[in-house]
Amino acid sequence: MPSLQELLVASSRTFAVGIRILPRPLRREVTVAYLLLRVSDYLEDNQELGRNEKVALLGKWQNILAGNGERQPLIARLREAREDTPDALVARHSANVLEGLDGLAPPAKEILVRRVGESSAGMARWTERGSRFETEADLDDYMHEVAGRVGHLLTELFTLRLPGTRSARERMMLLGQEFGLALQTVNVIRGLHEDRDRGWVYVPSAFVADPGIHPSELFDPANQDAAMAVLARLVTKADRHLAAARAYIRLMPRRYHRVRLFCLLPLFFAVRTLAISRANPDVLRRETKMTRREVRAITRRAMVLGFSNGWIERYCRQLASVPPRQNGGSPRPAAHRAPPAPQRISNP
Repeated sequence: MPSLQELLVASSRTFAVGIRILPRPLRREVTVAYLLLRVSDYLEDNQELGRNEKVALLGKWQNILAGNGERQPLIARLREAREDTPDALVARHSANVLEGLDGLAPPAKEILVRRVGESSAGMARWTERGSRFETEADLDDYMHEVAGRVGHLLTELFTLRLPGTRSARERMMLLGQEFGLALQTVNVIRGLHEDRDRGWVYVPSAFVADPGIHPSELFDPANQDAAMAVLARLVTKADRHLAAARAYIRLMPRRYHRVRLFCLLPLFFAVRTLAISRANPDVLRRETKMTRREVRAITRRAMVLGFSNGWIERYCRQLASVPPRQNGGSPRPAAHRAPPAPQRISNP
């Protein structure tokens, strides 16, 4: 039976890097939160279940989290997950994850139960409604359920464990939601093609200038100009949310360097992914993502220099710059330029 750490690494190496940096007890609390949400994601996204069954199981999952009803029938049902995806892997081991939840301190457990339950209920609502995004407000509503609430969850854990953040709690809650929307908007962009293949197109109809083109038709080569205009609107939206994400990190006292790093890594990864995707027609044909070399380089720089708010702003601008493509290949990122000579600081 895999440990929670093994499940975390198997389901997301990138998030595992950031979570491993966190101090205790946040490290375990965020690990459990992440894995619980992967189960919710499986119930929403999988290709094995029909819409009505997804809605019913998401409701049962919410009840189980709250301590209502028998766990075993749902655990047994989740063990039957057959897809070869990270979400399905975690779902098959939901019993381990629930045991991890049981072992948390009551204040942290209450936050996870409430926030993961709210997110699961929101996923059920959108599963029932289906992939119909008429306006940007529709898209924001969906993204709030799957990502904005995660920003609230993490902020509540931070203010529970880090006394220096409590005076800024109200502002951080607002910016934490924006942080979640930033990461989810970048996910929408880089996953446009894959999501279309499973029947979801996270593009508001209002973003398409030509009313004769349905969002699902943006992938037709004949509609590439319209698709590029939509991509530009999504990129602008992501940039706006990312500015709020940077403001969120500035509110995190520098003495909590490990927690700042946890927040910085997804910010930097999102900025870099957005730069690769900007005005890039490849996003309509395949997932756009960073190289492993970029991930390692960004992580090293953040660990050494992430205490500096000024450096964060400069580095985001650097990551956002994309040199011209060479020989039709992937752009070579400016992120590999050497940073100024660092002064190491000790972790709290």
